[in-house]
Amino acid sequence: MRSVPALPAALLDLLCVLVFIVVGRASHVEGVTLAGVAATAWPFVAALAIGWAVVRAWRAPGRIVPSGLVIWPVTVAVGMALRVVAGEGTQVSFIIVTALFLGATLLGWRAIAALYLRLRRPANA
Repeated sequence: MRSVPALPAALLDLLCVLVFIVVGRASHVEGVTLAGVAATAWPFVAALAIGWAVVRAWRAPGRIVPSGLVIWPVTVAVGMALRVVAGEGTQVSFIIVTALFLGATLLGWRAIAALYLRLRRPANA
């Protein structure tokens, strides 16, 4: 079966994290400035890179198992830990929303890609 190339997969994962940050900042009226987004995003972007390294996602970046199911919790857990180190908040409600949003998006695009690739596969393959 064909798969999603690593660069587009990494960019989609990064987009998921950035959309989460922008929506969150906008909903809390914190302002969507480049500096503000960067300050809020860096722990999760770093955690995303760590998740990719842990699972070696470049081997099968579009797969839900193992890539998505490792990248998602590592991004949430390490991102929260880095926020604590940086002196930022990690309220329970924020952790829950983060886990749900990133789970839905990081796993969601992989599920959509898998379905698309399965439907495009020739019947005799």
